[in-house]
Parts: sequence; C-alpha cells; structure tokens
Amino acid sequence: MRVLGFGDNIVDRFLDRGLDYPGGNCVNVAVFARQLGAEAAYLGVFGEDAAGHSLHEAIAAEGVDVSHSVFREGESGISTLRVEHGERTFLGWNGGGVTVRNPLELDARLLEFAGGFDLVHSSVYSRSEGELPKLAATGSLVSFDLSSEDEFRTPGYLDRICPHADLVLLSCSHLDGEETRALLADAIARGASVALATRGTDGAIVTDGTVTVEASAHLVDDSTTIVDTMGCGDAFLTGFVVSLLAAGWSRAAPPSRDQLASALWAGADAAHAQCFVEGAFGRARPSGEPVAASMW
Repeated sequence: MRVLGFGDNIVDRFLDRGLDYPGGNCVNVAVFARQLGAEAAYLGVFGEDAAGHSLHEAIAAEGVDVSHSVFREGESGISTLRVEHGERTFLGWNGGGVTVRNPLELDARLLEFAGGFDLVHSSVYSRSEGELPKLAATGSLVSFDLSSEDEFRTPGYLDRICPHADLVLLSCSHLDGEETRALLADAIARGASVALATRGTDGAIVTDGTVTVEASAHLVDDSTTIVDTMGCGDAFLTGFVVSLLAAGWSRAAPPSRDQLASALWAGADAAHAQCFVEGAFGRARPSGEPVAASMW
C-alpha cells in the first residue's frame, strides 16, 4: 500500500503547554498511514523559516518520504490552541503561511510521482482544488477532507471536488443523523464515489449511494485520561482508507458492505488510540516565534 499526502502542513502551537507540534491534515494522513504499515510520502510546500525546517525534519523522521516537497520563501503556517479537559480548542491561525499562499502546481514530473501511489489525499486547507482533475487522471484513488465549515458545503464547492474524488470525508459532529445522511447523499449525487461522515462520540456513517453502513465510536473509558483529541479525525480517515486498501480497494474493485464495515471499525480504533498521543504525532519542540495578537 502506498499513500501520498498532498497539501497542507502546519505547526500546532499549544499555548497551555508552550510547545509546538508538527501537523496538518495531509501530513497527518501520511504519517498515520506509515505507522499503519503503508509506504507513505508527503508532497507540499514548506516555509523557508525555522518552523518549516522543523516540520520537514519531523515528518522525515517518521519514515515519510518528503523528497519531492519544496521550500519557499515565507513563513510557515501556525495554528494556536489549548487543551481543556482533553479537548482541543482552536484559537486562531495565520492563514496557513506560504504553504497555502503559494501551493504546489503538479507538473508532469510531480504527476508521475503522484501516480505511483494507490491513494492521494488532500484537503480544503491545501488550495489543491484545481489539481484534483490531474490527480484523478493518474489512476490513483483520490480522497479529500471537506472538514466541517459551511463554506465547504456549498453546491459550488462540492461540484469542484466530488466529481474527482473516490472518497470525501465530512466532519459532522455538529449535525444530527438526518442532516448527516442528507449531506452524504448530496456529495454522492455530485460525483463522489464514497462519502464518509465522522460524528465524534456518535460514531460514523459511510455510503456509496447504494450501500450505507453505520458504526459506533470506540469510546474512552471514564477511568482513562485523554491526552488530547488533536488528529483524531485524521486518524479515523487513515485507519479507514488503509483498511480498504488492504482489502483491495481500487476503482475497478469498489468496496463491499463488509469491507466498509471493517474499515469503519479500523477508523474508530485508530481514532481511539490517537486520544492518547500528544499533538498529532508527538515530536514537540518549545514554542518558537511570538504569535500575533490576531491569532488568539
């Protein structure tokens, strides 16, 4: 199995801990896939600053190939947050830095590289929307994280993403079951092959438009202390896709009901384990540059 994360990277700055952690949706998926036994790579833009070099070093140290990523002049993305009773609370971010302002465009060389992976994953925070048709044309499966914000649920945005996505993930913990199923149906109607909704402690739902499978969350025992919930959604997605890839998922072999059910279980298991990891995948450093007041 070969998994490529294409897009965002960021520093997660925990103000209550005074620590910076490497992260970003596409980075996390690549790192978690590697931890689950897949070959993995990350493709994106690093800021040409101390934070960018630290991010690059941390990702490579996890066994993820970063050889095709680039450094560009500008600051790295930084998000600020704190943890209260195990739950992360985001306080702000600097817009993603140079990674978002000047993202990679896929030329022939990079498309050949991406086409060597079973699955390429990207997200709404990556400015990669225009590259999805190119990725889909390589034959690699494409997954895309649509996050939870309303701006990424509009018909216009979904129409840019879904026709080129073999899997879309939607975070739906703020929606009830009926609203969640309606959103999944809309994503399928607009072209996604499979749509997955995570709903926090209420579990997850996946559908291909014909088969719908639901599963409960793997809850943390009351006697156990959660470290933080950073990366739990990314861990769920990674456990889900690695399970499907191990079962032979491809465009020529869509997943069966049983395979979808097993993948939901694997995703829930990965998300549960992630509750006991500091940050997304550890590797903390003392916080670097002061954060602008607008990020608090």
